Amino acid sequence: MHAVGLRTYIWNNNIRSVLLLAGFPLLLLGMVYAITLGMIAARMLPSTGTQSGDLMYAFSLMTVAAPAAICVAAAWFVIAYLFNQAIIDMATGSRKVERAEEPDFYNTLENLCISRGLTMPTPRIIETDGMNAFASGLHEGRFSVTVTRGLLENLTHDELEAVLAHEMTHVINRDVRTMVIASIFSGIITLLCQIIFRSIWWTGGGRGRDRNGGGWIFWLVAMTAAAIGYALAIVIRMAISRSREYVADAGSVELTKNPDAMISALQKVSGHTHLDAPESMRAMFLEDDDEGIFGLFATHPPVAKRIAALQHYAGGRVVEHPDPAKPLTSQPEIVSQASGPWGSAPQADEAKRGPWG
Repeated sequence: MHAVGLRTYIWNNNIRSVLLLAGFPLLLLGMVYAITLGMIAARMLPSTGTQSGDLMYAFSLMTVAAPAAICVAAAWFVIAYLFNQAIIDMATGSRKVERAEEPDFYNTLENLCISRGLTMPTPRIIETDGMNAFASGLHEGRFSVTVTRGLLENLTHDELEAVLAHEMTHVINRDVRTMVIASIFSGIITLLCQIIFRSIWWTGGGRGRDRNGGGWIFWLVAMTAAAIGYALAIVIRMAISRSREYVADAGSVELTKNPDAMISALQKVSGHTHLDAPESMRAMFLEDDDEGIFGLFATHPPVAKRIAALQHYAGGRVVEHPDPAKPLTSQPEIVSQASGPWGSAPQADEAKRGPWG
């Protein structure tokens, strides 16, 4: 359903979360069927002697395995619900920080939450030079906002505030819940696909049965099923439309009244967002430089388009940054500005206030 307002947008995110939870057992059953076919082709399971018989045999085994698959899905959900942040911390190296350790980060996040009457998420940091951030958590009281050391060292206070407001918008809109579920589920599906590929490869793909006829068909079916499963994992990572980033950018402007800061932050992080983390988590990031094949599997819209939207709809201004990885030492030169929906572009003395005054 197309989102026509914030309430509808949040409702859509909740529906996506439910669909992901409901679809996970079905995907597991499909993977079990593919694994069974691969094992029959590799002589790891007995064959009925005919292709149709083997197909039915694999289906009967999948039916028997259905309760186990549902139990595995339920157990994995419980694990993800209870330990999702611990899993993310292990995957990224993030850790909790206190006010005394990072006062600017902590206070800025706290002030944003106070302005909206929200429970403050747990601030976390990753010790890496890459400039990135993400929000995580499944429900109120368990949300976290994580930033990298590179982000804290290279962004100004206003730019940091804009990025934190962007991540808080993901929390407010419940994007974060769907992103966490999608990243964890797609991760386990990807793992199962790799098990299928490697088991078929190590066992020779059932080539020993080709002399008896039909073995290669099962090998092909298993490989195709695994490939489809891997593609579905990618689709799950993209379950949230790329429009979520445009909405979060707009939410940042709504919270800070400073579109210029969000534009400047995007300029600085672009090309410097590398973060050692599984592919399944990249949809959660502020920005991901990996656009995949021709950008088809990119989890984020291009930075240029996000900046253009901030110019057009929020009257933001683009400034020239000599080096996006280093803080500016002098007043930047304005190279582009747009009027936005509120009339003419803000004048120089209005730059900090943004189009809302």
